[in-house]
Amino acid sequence: MSPALAGVLQLTALTAALALAYRPLGDYMAAVYHSPKHLRIEKVIYRCIGANADAEMRWPAYLRGVLAFSAAGVLFLYLLQRLQGGLPLSLGFASISPDQAFNTAASFVTNTNWQSYSGEQAMGHVVQTAGLAVQNFVSAATGMAVAVALVRGFARSRTGDLGNFWADLVRGTIRVLVPIAVLGALVLVACGAVQNFSGIHEVGQFMGGSQQTNGGAVASQEVIKELGTNGGGYFNANSAHPFENPSAFSNLFEIFLILVIPFALTRTFGKLVGNVKQGYAILATMGVIWLGFTALMMWSEFAHGGPALQAAGAAMEGKETRFGVGASSIFSVATTLTSTGAVDAFHSSFTAFGGGIQLLGMMLGELAPGGVGSGLYGMLVMATIAVFLAGLMVGRTPEYLGKKIGTREIKLAACYLLITPTLVLGFAAASMVLPDALGSMLNTKALGAGSHGFSEVLYAYTSGANNNGSAFAGLNANTPWYNTTIGLAMLLGRFLPMVFVLALAGSLAEQQPVPQTAGTLRTEKPLFAGLLVGTILIITGLTYFPALALGPLAEGLS
Repeated sequence: MSPALAGVLQLTALTAALALAYRPLGDYMAAVYHSPKHLRIEKVIYRCIGANADAEMRWPAYLRGVLAFSAAGVLFLYLLQRLQGGLPLSLGFASISPDQAFNTAASFVTNTNWQSYSGEQAMGHVVQTAGLAVQNFVSAATGMAVAVALVRGFARSRTGDLGNFWADLVRGTIRVLVPIAVLGALVLVACGAVQNFSGIHEVGQFMGGSQQTNGGAVASQEVIKELGTNGGGYFNANSAHPFENPSAFSNLFEIFLILVIPFALTRTFGKLVGNVKQGYAILATMGVIWLGFTALMMWSEFAHGGPALQAAGAAMEGKETRFGVGASSIFSVATTLTSTGAVDAFHSSFTAFGGGIQLLGMMLGELAPGGVGSGLYGMLVMATIAVFLAGLMVGRTPEYLGKKIGTREIKLAACYLLITPTLVLGFAAASMVLPDALGSMLNTKALGAGSHGFSEVLYAYTSGANNNGSAFAGLNANTPWYNTTIGLAMLLGRFLPMVFVLALAGSLAEQQPVPQTAGTLRTEKPLFAGLLVGTILIITGLTYFPALALGPLAEGLS
């Protein structure tokens, strides 16, 4: 069997598995967020945190809950890292420096999981499990809660109420993420992933000598890392490490975990607004972009342009022989079109055009299917923009799901779109003129030389501001400048968009639905899905094309 055929068969199997899970998981999540009842364990949690889970919240109160909970998470994780040297099960590792502790705390709380450290050489078991793994759950649940709040904004009328953040947070964690993570961890352990609290061991090598290695609660963290579209690896090699991702089957299973909730949430959206066809339209938009990007990536990598790659017979440099070009291409597209950031190959080693596809996937806004929760609310904001553009073309007041898209709504949507490009391009431009920042480019002959060096910097801020967390890895980001600025990009790129999403949800929830007429744009039809795809690609292209032309496009054409 040829490698290309193997890649196509894996993509087919993955698509079939996602299709089988789509309806039951989507319906289940709709029931979870719509249920008026609380589980006993949930009631205990509400009492412990002093929350009234039955109280409805308008958007300012919902936002305060999101920000207060996330701020507490940043502070706790920062202190845990700063105190690591005195904690049990620290494996002898020292406390983390202030700038790196801030960067890591911001990273995991924002669902980014950017890592400027080697996990097995820096973090002990307590920080990994009580700090990083916990944030993998609750940061994902926070994104799902904000998405559900926006959906309620479309579904409700003349109330302004968006539900209760604490109830949505706890339900998303207890009823959705934890059960799937337990089952997924068992699958990974059966595949050979490590799950223990062992210390550091000296391990002999085949060619002589030895190296140090340590275990940990790897399988349990690996599953929520993928399921919650987090991406932070227990080991520096991330999902290319055999302790995290032992086989070709576990690799395909991890890709499935990355994609299953973001895709299924479109079904949840359709159920909650009372029209599953609306969910199918959003699903079709996500699916077209995902399959298109995957096909482009596989073509780029199998074409292995360049004399060295052609002589080798494939673009295998930087890829695991356990997975090959096909599976690595599928994984890289899944992780950059979502906010996961996990890697099973060295992204910097992909072909120039392959690296450009990864960058473009993040620049789309990570909405095809996007992160857990963030993908859905990002796509709904884009749908709002598309409806507005359609209204301009036909001279009619735009409506989406029975709600008018007026001046207030389109301003909020536009602010949402402008935040991330401002952060990415602003910080990247500053880094290209600062000598210390330029000195972090490790694989250039001179400071700032080469389009690939620029791509490394652009990738770092694109990854941080879009809450992805992957890296080209040829950039030394463990410096005060990059730790601080990427940390700020992650925080602002996560929470400023949530402000506008929740404000938009509140504005929609206050409206009285307008009746559908013969002139109403049918947003459940393929025509609207095509319009939405075009809107996403055009907006992204107009925003980022000059930067892409200086980076991966210039490198690929040189």
